Amino acid sequence: MEPARVALTPEAAQLLRRLRADHGPLMFHQSGGCCDGSAPMCYPAGEFRTGGSDVHLGDLEVDGEAVPVWMSAAQHEYWKHTHLTIDVVRGRGSGFSLEAPEGVRFLIRSRLLTDDELEAFGLA
Repeated sequence: MEPARVALTPEAAQLLRRLRADHGPLMFHQSGGCCDGSAPMCYPAGEFRTGGSDVHLGDLEVDGEAVPVWMSAAQHEYWKHTHLTIDVVRGRGSGFSLEAPEGVRFLIRSRLLTDDELEAFGLA
């Protein structure tokens, strides 16, 4: 089984269930901007248009439904050696991300990939 590049905490999964109930299928995009632009942004699936300058990191599974996670290619160059976990914390997030009215925000927790993971992703 190929290792995953992305994961989410149980708290983030719980929030995604609520957001999906209100907004339908979801997606994440992690851009390389400053301030809230460097946070994982949650959108209704397809609302944020991805293209050749984006990298699909993988899909999170929440109750059998995929939540794709994308990152700008430029940002991926900095983060390609990391495993990313989407978490949620109290605090105000971006006005463009779906969780903003909930009084919480998504954030990324990262760790370096293991040697086995680096090899699996062709980065060794």
